[in-house]
Amino acid sequence: MTTTVTPPETKPVEKAKRPRLPKSARAGGQLHGGPIAYAVLIVFTIVSLFPLVWTAIAASRDNQRLAQTPPPFWFGSGLFDKLEIAWNDANLGEAFLNTTIVAGVSAATIVFLSTIAGFAFAKLRFRGRGALMLIVIGTMMVPPQLSVIPLYMMVAKLDWTDQLQAVILPSLVSAFGVFFMRQYLIQALPDEIIEAARVDGASSWRVVWHVVFPAARPAMAVLGMLTFVQTWNDFMWPFLVLTQMGNPTVQVAVAGLGRGYTPDQSLIMAGALLGTLPLLLVFAIFGKQIVGGIMQGAVKG
Repeated sequence: MTTTVTPPETKPVEKAKRPRLPKSARAGGQLHGGPIAYAVLIVFTIVSLFPLVWTAIAASRDNQRLAQTPPPFWFGSGLFDKLEIAWNDANLGEAFLNTTIVAGVSAATIVFLSTIAGFAFAKLRFRGRGALMLIVIGTMMVPPQLSVIPLYMMVAKLDWTDQLQAVILPSLVSAFGVFFMRQYLIQALPDEIIEAARVDGASSWRVVWHVVFPAARPAMAVLGMLTFVQTWNDFMWPFLVLTQMGNPTVQVAVAGLGRGYTPDQSLIMAGALLGTLPLLLVFAIFGKQIVGGIMQGAVKG
């Protein structure tokens, strides 16, 4: 007698259903905002551009029209004449050259020194590293106004007043730059890469040049841009040490347009507009690289 064994019935396994994605996520992975997002962006753009546009409008008018109510909201006919007068009266050609030298040297030096110091605090092991980093961070909490009098006394003793080195030297280091580069390199530079370079016989300086600098390039671009803009817009310290107006920076030269019992407000606005245009040009040229550096740093972090 034989027994037959029938296998149990098996039901076909149903495939798990994928969650349905919105069209914006299915089409190339790009998300598209709705009308509310576009409305918010438009309002934000208008608010951001209004001061610059108003500066150009005020520069094209005269004091009498600017004092009227309501104020003008469209351009007049004297914009280019006021720009020419402001350029000549404030000696902005020399001021642009001076400010470019000051901002360029300060930005390059701060980026270089901050990257090296940030790498040391982020990846090197030495005694007192934590205490030194606390001291660096602590200097960021000291108001810069407290150092004005000691710095001015040193500049006067060295007979550097009315010279550009009096503006450049105090701005060659930045505690914020060291902290910024340290935080970036902790995330963006794996220890394995440094160890591999050392196994290949690379010295510390070679590691810095061939490993640290390429890895920190996005953060260096951002720090350089921020430092350049901050130095270009600096007014208080250059105004104190460049007293004779013979060797001015842009902001000091523009402030000189307001001298007199009844200053020409439109002339001051024209000078301010001319002083802003180089920054807009720099960002228009390097803005893509800077934004790309920020995004690359965000992905690495």
